[in-house]
Amino acid sequence: MEAQLEQIEKILPEDLARTFESAYHVFQGKTEHVDDLLKHGGVLLRKASNKFTPTQMVIGIAALAAVAVVLISRASDDN
Repeated sequence: MEAQLEQIEKILPEDLARTFESAYHVFQGKTEHVDDLLKHGGVLLRKASNKFTPTQMVIGIAALAAVAVVLISRASDDN
């Protein structure tokens, strides 16, 4: 049991920062950052999937999607 806990990689603040920074660049229209977003998001998702239950993962992803929809709709209204 203890060996399994040591194998789980911790989600670091740098992982979150890199993912959100890449998402911000893509949101601004800088499409060259899409690869970075996929890479950093994948690392974050892999680490989170080891730590959370499937139900928690689904709820978390749904919450992120809802926030993304709200931000996109607000950005569209501003234009």
